[in-house]
Amino acid sequence: MARLRSTTEDRLTQGVLIALALAFLTFFLALPLVAVFFEALEQGLGAFVAAIQDPDAIAAIELTLLIAAISVPLNMVFGLAAAWAITKFSFPGKSLLITLIDLPFSVSPVVSGLIFVLLFGAHGYLGPWLQAHDLKIIFAVPGIVLATVFITFPFVARELIPLMMEQGKADEEAAISLGANGWQTFWHVTLPNVRWGLLYGVLLCNARAMGE
Repeated sequence: MARLRSTTEDRLTQGVLIALALAFLTFFLALPLVAVFFEALEQGLGAFVAAIQDPDAIAAIELTLLIAAISVPLNMVFGLAAAWAITKFSFPGKSLLITLIDLPFSVSPVVSGLIFVLLFGAHGYLGPWLQAHDLKIIFAVPGIVLATVFITFPFVARELIPLMMEQGKADEEAAISLGANGWQTFWHVTLPNVRWGLLYGVLLCNARAMGE
């Protein structure tokens, strides 16, 4: 009887937790998506297509794709390099690097944008030098790229660091003992072992870049 009662309570708890999770996903994910599509298609598919073909909309889409095409590969390279260095080597400043990787998670995008304005704006620290050399960063593509790279650079590294720490160094050490150099070890051992984690990190980075 005690075992039967315990099983019944476990099933009840499981059902309640599943119901809560489904309710949360419905109210905070499904309903907003339905509302967005409903509002977008309220005047018909023709109006939606016409809005997408508007020159301003096309320019915004092209800018978004350009920023993502620049920032995501940069963060992929940085994330791979940072994760490889943190998990495979010991060096001074390792804790500082880990802290810097997490910095964008603790800084508001508004604050980070203000920092870039104070640095590169017309009245910022580097503003006079940039104006003297006819370089424009703020309110231009370079500024958007810098802000996007800063906001999104933790995603790839944070996906790879736990995975590479769990894998350890045994595979790399075995490859080196068999005569492989560092570049061969990276391409033929390290990278294939983390390809799925790298893919997840790139997808998250791309989603955040396009969302910004």
